[in-house]
Amino acid sequence: MTITIGSAPDSWGVWFADDPVQTPADRFLDEVAAAGYEWIELGPYGYLPSDPDELLAALDKRSLKVSAGTVFSALHRPDSWDDVWRQVTDVAALTRAAGGEHIVVIPDLYRDHKTGENLEPGTLTDEQWTKLTRDTEELGRRILDEYGLHLQFHSHADSHVGRMAEIERFLEATDPAYVNLCLDTGHVAYYGGDNLGLIERHPDRIGYLHLKQVDPTIVAQVEAEDLVFPEAVRRGVMCEPPSGVPDLGAVLDAVGRLDRDLYAIVEQDMYPCPPDQPLPIARRTHSYLAGCSGASVSLGQQTR
Repeated sequence: MTITIGSAPDSWGVWFADDPVQTPADRFLDEVAAAGYEWIELGPYGYLPSDPDELLAALDKRSLKVSAGTVFSALHRPDSWDDVWRQVTDVAALTRAAGGEHIVVIPDLYRDHKTGENLEPGTLTDEQWTKLTRDTEELGRRILDEYGLHLQFHSHADSHVGRMAEIERFLEATDPAYVNLCLDTGHVAYYGGDNLGLIERHPDRIGYLHLKQVDPTIVAQVEAEDLVFPEAVRRGVMCEPPSGVPDLGAVLDAVGRLDRDLYAIVEQDMYPCPPDQPLPIARRTHSYLAGCSGASVSLGQQTR
């Protein structure tokens, strides 16, 4: 099996489709290729060209390929389906046109990005859990049936599925035929979770990876000050490997023992960041990952 490693707009400080503080799309594409990567995610819909022909031309110019698109969901809430499906019709069509295989579904946060104020309770009722898991499973079924893509659910800080118990409850309640886990190593570690334990206990549910590390010192500040996730990012909670946790070499070795090919996308949240910061980090991370695993790891022109 091969772990195909790429990067994403997130590693260039991109969280939104259009934001003047972010790296322009052309610069991201130029620099992710210059860093040595051949695979990317689309990032927020509208950041990269949404016209398939225009997108493919931009990718071909730089010899880049797409692994996945991203959709944000709040399927535990009443009347949320139509909004999520409208996103899917755009994102899945573009992902498929670009040759991608996956849709990464990220749950909405329960805290305000700027103020940290709770927008809703931080835990779900049993009824909300049932709706979340049932509707996510139906979303995965329809994405597979209508677009031929695979839903990978992404646990996230400040969401209702972030801690180990929540992740495992979600997996136990969903059908692996339609829903699997985008194992984001940084978001799991953000709450002190056990990435290797998730791989060991749920090997058949690891469908995709986001590779990142957290700085334990800033994680301690998150816990002590109850920081909202964007503030933690501004303080540098998602740090350049190998300076944080978890050990990405151990993670890659563990998934390398699974009997299937996987994508592993580097995501170091840095919103906002100086425009000259991402590329040197991306180059160093590419070199680090190329040498840290005994599994077969594909990074652009380098395969180990």
